[in-house]
Amino acid sequence: MKSLFSALAGLLLCGLAFLFVPAPPANAHGNITGPASRNYGCFERWGSRFQDPAMATEDPMCWQAWQADPNAMWNWNGLFRENVAGNHQGAIPDGQLCSGGRTENGRYNAMDAIGNWRATNIGNSFNVRLFDGARHGADYLWVYVTKPGFSPATQALKWSDLDRVAQVGNTPAAQWQQLDNGVQIDIPVSLSGRSGRAMIYTIWQASHLDQSYYFCSDVNFGGTTEPPPTTPPTTPPTTPPTTPPATGACSATYATSSQWSGGFQGEVKVTAGAAAIRSWTVTLAYGSAPAVQQSWNSTITASGSSLTAKPATYNSALPAAGTTSFGFIGSGTPSAPTLTCTATT
Repeated sequence: MKSLFSALAGLLLCGLAFLFVPAPPANAHGNITGPASRNYGCFERWGSRFQDPAMATEDPMCWQAWQADPNAMWNWNGLFRENVAGNHQGAIPDGQLCSGGRTENGRYNAMDAIGNWRATNIGNSFNVRLFDGARHGADYLWVYVTKPGFSPATQALKWSDLDRVAQVGNTPAAQWQQLDNGVQIDIPVSLSGRSGRAMIYTIWQASHLDQSYYFCSDVNFGGTTEPPPTTPPTTPPTTPPTTPPATGACSATYATSSQWSGGFQGEVKVTAGAAAIRSWTVTLAYGSAPAVQQSWNSTITASGSSLTAKPATYNSALPAAGTTSFGFIGSGTPSAPTLTCTATT
């Protein structure tokens, strides 16, 4: 029975690979990257292994989110509502705070699911980091934390569960930390006497339009602080480069992250050299190039026995030694390509 279940699960995952087409995140928005919001955290941990059945037991709340709508993770930076006019509590009912009131036709509904979401360990003093991919800046940023005794594993989040603990007023993007692919800002929070599980809720009122973003981050007070990532989002490397690229150049490494009968998922990590680059192109040379069913974080074209990958707008520029990654689903049996990376400085 167990082997029959595993076989059926494998067939289901294979089918899902072709039903769900990952859409690359729009570069016009942003998210909380530390402590990671629910959908950004699920993307960061599982974006390169979104078909891995191990997620069901290792990270069950992310598993239910990927099954409900994978685009909630691929579009990790699109959880917003327009024309709220500052009336956040009027626009978003209790129990729907993490989905922004079931915004975007319900794409993010699974973020409201009650359960044991994976939590980031933090101390009583920590920073909330917001990444802004299009340099909108903020009319304001409000950070809330749930009151002592609230349990995200058993309770739906309500407005009455929250205390505002930090805020930032009108802040143009020019005053944020500048990155090659956007800007980010750290909001310091200092509490006392907190321990155990809680949720952090962040509202970002972007400056370019009446566009309000809503983020739920699960935390565990009293653990060792986990610093937020320095850049969004890059998949942890599966195969490190053997030699560093030359100045102004780039390198690329390949790994097969999963495979099934008739197909596989490939991942490529791109690393800039000792100088920043404005763009990159990776060529994957095969004996016989596989047909690419879908790709993310890049545009892939086939020519003869090679595939050529070009970046999306949001991950083309890299700082010195900076990294990004892209992936694709191919047909047939995986084989290791010969990679060539060229850069525009």
